[in-house]
Parts: sequence; C-alpha cells; structure tokens
Amino acid sequence: MRNLIYRLYERSLERGLVAEDMPRHVAVILDGNRRWAERQGGAKASHGHAVGAKKTLEFLGWCDDLGIKVVTLYLLSTDNLKGRAGEELAELQDIIAQLADDLAVHGNWKLQLVGDRESLPKPLGDAIASAEQRTASIGGMHVNLAVGYGGRKEIADAMRSILKEHSTQGTSIDALAELLDPDLITKHLYTSGQPDPDLIIRTSGEQRLSGFLLWQSAQSEFYFEEALWPDFRRVDFLRAIRAFESRHRRFGA
Repeated sequence: MRNLIYRLYERSLERGLVAEDMPRHVAVILDGNRRWAERQGGAKASHGHAVGAKKTLEFLGWCDDLGIKVVTLYLLSTDNLKGRAGEELAELQDIIAQLADDLAVHGNWKLQLVGDRESLPKPLGDAIASAEQRTASIGGMHVNLAVGYGGRKEIADAMRSILKEHSTQGTSIDALAELLDPDLITKHLYTSGQPDPDLIIRTSGEQRLSGFLLWQSAQSEFYFEEALWPDFRRVDFLRAIRAFESRHRRFGA
C-alpha cells in the first residue's frame, strides 16, 4: 500500500510540472555518501561512494526523461584532492573513473570534465578523457563531471587564460582593462558556451555551496534536500523541480 501511495504521489507531481518552465541546467552537489555508509553499520566510506555512483546513473535518467539539457555533477573538489585520507581518496577516484566509463557506455549523454585537468592523478584523468572522447559526438543531454573542481580556482584559471590569450595578441594591459567584462570572463570558464545553472540542488541537509559554480550561480535558484545522496528519490527530485517552477525568478533583484 505504501509503495502504491508513493507511486501515485510521484505521478501527481510529474503531471503538475510545466515543460516550458523546466530548468535547462540542473547542478547537483552529491553530498552525504560517507554519512550514509556510517549509518549502514559503520561501512567504509567507499561503500557509500559506490552506492552514490549508482544513484548518479539513476538520477541522470530522471533528468533525461524530463528533457533537461545540461546537468553538472559535483563529484570531487580541489579541497577533496588535498584533504581526504589516502585510502578513501584512492577508492573515490577509482569509483569516479568507473562512473565516467559507465556513463560513456550508456551512450546517450555527452560528457565533459569541469575542473582542473592537470590536478588529477593520471589514471583518473585518463579515464575521464576517454569518456569525453567516446561521447564527443553525442547530441543528447550534456553532463558535466565536476572533478578536481574549485570555484575560486576556475575564476583564477579564467583570468589566467584571458591574460595568456591577449598576451599572444599583443594587447596592452590598458587595452585589456577596457575589454574585461563579465561576458569575457564567462567565455573562459570551464563551462564556456553553456547556460548557467537554473537550479542547484544539494543533498544531506547542508546549506552552502562549498565553492561550487561560484560565478555561474549568480542567478541560480537553490534547493536544499535533507536526504543523503544515496537515499535521494525520484519523488525528491520532482519536488525540487516543482519548487523551482513555483518560484518567481527576479533576475538581479
């Protein structure tokens, strides 16, 4: 009976969504894998990360079904690369590498690394590069893998890219100062050419961005979900979309 009520509620939520109001770009901070593992009788963090990876595949299917065009997944930050314990970090990198391969094998989504490629250990960087190459010609949903990602680092990299580009062109500092505006910086971000996220979801009850898409989130709507990422359900996602569609977005106000 409970499952029946759940399915009916889920269908009711989906019927209430308006296709024209659907977010084009949904970004997600996949938080709570480690805590989920701890609640399973003290399982290793890697178990939580592995279950979270399976949830990610499921989640992308939900997004595809709703016609969302771009999804960004926050999988591994620059801080994680420096601060996680050796064994846990190594296992997490293996899980992300396998996830990238699984997404490429799925064959319906175009994958792109969003992060500092040079900071990644070679096996992980190679796995993601291979997934990008295998999906480069796919015209379906665009999936950004935020791995080795830091919002401040991204902005610094964008500024460095601008300086290098204009240095080779012989542009003076004074001339570059006149050219420098938000559009130029946006052009040099990791997400260049993509729409900014309309909706950013964070699971696990935490209510902070943790350096995620700092530049791109200027006009984003935020939705904070109590469920840990492995427990995140389709009905939770539909509720987030419903909340987004119910908001009157006041850009710049």
